Amino acid sequence: MSSEEGRRPDEPGTGPSAGRPRPAPHLEVSDPKMMRALAHPLRVALIEAIGQAESQTLTATEASELLGESPANCAFHLRTLAKYGFLEEAGGGRGRERPWRLRFRGIELVPPWQDPESRLAAEAAASVWLDRWLARARDRLMRVLGYPPAWQDAAVASQKGLYLTAQEARDLSDAMHRALEPFQDRWEDPSLRPPGSLRYEVLLFGYPLTDPPAEPAETTGPARPHRTPDTPDTPETGD
Repeated sequence: MSSEEGRRPDEPGTGPSAGRPRPAPHLEVSDPKMMRALAHPLRVALIEAIGQAESQTLTATEASELLGESPANCAFHLRTLAKYGFLEEAGGGRGRERPWRLRFRGIELVPPWQDPESRLAAEAAASVWLDRWLARARDRLMRVLGYPPAWQDAAVASQKGLYLTAQEARDLSDAMHRALEPFQDRWEDPSLRPPGSLRYEVLLFGYPLTDPPAEPAETTGPARPHRTPDTPDTPETGD
């Protein structure tokens, strides 16, 4: 599962954000300790908030005002995310006025095959992201019912059952991501947003409805990264 925002960082860009340092494209997380560090609702909220900020940075004070948490609590969790390599200081400011930015455009959970500890950690982190995404989707889709007709028609809630091979499912996922690419530059570059455009979220889910047959451990390679981290009860992270 993976969480990603905006344009791929290797794309040049031409607007106000063109000179801003861009994070690396993706971080593949296979370390259980790093996964458990993500299994915290406020840390997920901080990662999302930084990715959605126009400046692509947030201080603990700004995060506090945005998320309704204390500056001290936000500062602690920002430092924890930096400790595990998800954030870095953007330069300037001191203490709770230090701006932080994402080190990676997207985060992918890649638990090693048949490693119980990693699987449990990945499930905990994924559950936090899914809970957040699905709660927001439910809230926004209910709000859409009161929107003008044009925006009611613009909202999507659809389900489709298919029969696919593993390769066909991967190809379908890649095709859906390619369909989004023409619009990604607008996330970071306001000059590219047409009049009347609004922030719009797309969630993509696809999964087998029956369990595949087990494969011998010696013939099975590492799991393919799940596209998210944006999790159950928060496990201990040591922080």
